[in-house]
Amino acid sequence: MFRPALLLGLLISTAAIAQDAPPAPAPAAPTAAESQARNAELNAVLPPAQAAMKAHVMFLASDAMRGRDAGSPEYDIAANYVASQFYAAGLRPAGDDGSYLQKVPLIKVGPADMGKLSLNGQALTFGQDYLPGVNPASAETTLAAPVVYVGYGVSSPTRDDYAGLDVRGKIVAVVRGAPSGLDSEEAAHFGGLPTKAGIARAKGAVGIIALQTPEVSARMPMAKTVATAQPTSVTWAEADGKGHIIGGGVPTLATLSAAGAEKLFAGSGTSWAKAASALSGKGKFRGLTLKPRLDVAIKTVTTPLPSYNVAGILPGSDPAVAPETVILSAHLDHVGVGTPNKKGDTIYNGAMDNAVGIASLIEEAKRFKAAGKAPRRSILFLAVTAEEKGLVGSDYFANNPTIGKARMVANVNLDMPIITYKFSDVIAFGAVRSSLGDIVKRAATTAGAAFSPDPMPDMALFVRSDHYRFVQQGVPSVFLWPGTSGPGKAAVDAFFANNYHQPSDEVVQSPPIDWESGERFINVNYQIARDIADAAQRPAWNKGDFFGTLYNGYGAK
Repeated sequence: MFRPALLLGLLISTAAIAQDAPPAPAPAAPTAAESQARNAELNAVLPPAQAAMKAHVMFLASDAMRGRDAGSPEYDIAANYVASQFYAAGLRPAGDDGSYLQKVPLIKVGPADMGKLSLNGQALTFGQDYLPGVNPASAETTLAAPVVYVGYGVSSPTRDDYAGLDVRGKIVAVVRGAPSGLDSEEAAHFGGLPTKAGIARAKGAVGIIALQTPEVSARMPMAKTVATAQPTSVTWAEADGKGHIIGGGVPTLATLSAAGAEKLFAGSGTSWAKAASALSGKGKFRGLTLKPRLDVAIKTVTTPLPSYNVAGILPGSDPAVAPETVILSAHLDHVGVGTPNKKGDTIYNGAMDNAVGIASLIEEAKRFKAAGKAPRRSILFLAVTAEEKGLVGSDYFANNPTIGKARMVANVNLDMPIITYKFSDVIAFGAVRSSLGDIVKRAATTAGAAFSPDPMPDMALFVRSDHYRFVQQGVPSVFLWPGTSGPGKAAVDAFFANNYHQPSDEVVQSPPIDWESGERFINVNYQIARDIADAAQRPAWNKGDFFGTLYNGYGAK
């Protein structure tokens, strides 16, 4: 599952130089008793459906796959494995050139040097005043323009931080995050820099810079940010070879510390400290054109990191609606090899995140084959790359679908279903936004599971996994999870505390994976996909829904 902290900093890189990590210690050898217990759990006899699911996870989350990092040889092996399973399930190839694989031209993006920033000719200091950003679309970016401060940079029917400001041909200065009072999912949407950069482009700006508030700088001084920041991010290359700016925004040119922001505000009638204080409710926010001209020169280096999405399609049986395609998605990648845990294990196997989701996707396809009856609408089964790097593989497919954009009518996404307990209900994040919600409720009931509302709306998970990339194309979408009723909440909390993005997320973990619950989750997924595909009407956004209206989705207007 994509980490929320990374969402807000998507495509923001720094000039921090990665140091060579010391060799990891050799993993501690398990005792004979530990090995015996592990092998007993691995080799336990299960009913066929449960064994089939476990077999996929055993392969995908094995040490040999080395965490399935997007762009790695091991990821490519995993992609071919999924392609072979799609073939066995009777799906037709829906990738490139008659294959199951869609090549995704991933690229690593990072700053080539420290960059140069100055205000009215006075140079700012790297590491004290600023960190350079990147422009995936250009190796060198040089700009000289006035700066307009727009606070959180929100522009919506209920709030417009650009009101009365002309930013055409100018650089926009924003603060990360979102104002209080917004719906949590809308706040997560507006809080991300890609959204802010997209709004800035729509308003005519040529670049964007992020300002650290004094509170943030106190918690995370710029020197510490330099030492800990990720030196690169990942996006995909357009047909002309230029890096895609996710969200379609202007390039993010730099992040300014609180000290750098004070210099930017000099002579503008207020200090940065006062302006930042107004954001938190201690005063009244006011955007303004700042006095200094900002000169920026940054260089961006890109490195190819080719990878693959895997796509197989089950054609619909009803000629009237067969072109309408329901997309069932799950991400195949995980985070690779990293910091060793206490046992010296460096491989982040990603069993629950998201080998279980991929196994569910494969076995769901087999349910359709076993049913002997094709769905009315077509169903595309999609395993995507680089979710862990910023929903990049799904963004590529959503912008470059192998079936054509007009055919995509719904997306149901499976990301890290936690199945260490006997779940009695299911959750569909985003269900309240479209007719998919009612379909999911009915299908879950048919499959013997209750339906529960989002139990953690403050986390805004609706905008934090691959389905969000389809939402941004106007496609009604939901993100499906086992529910948190009964023992569910404790199990979810335990997983996040002990196994999430850690080497301990393995086939044999504590608490153990409940393969019977895995089979039930597949059955619920199958019923949901079947009901969507066979419904009398295509899925539609609720009239007036924020995301449906924003992205011109079917039914919203």
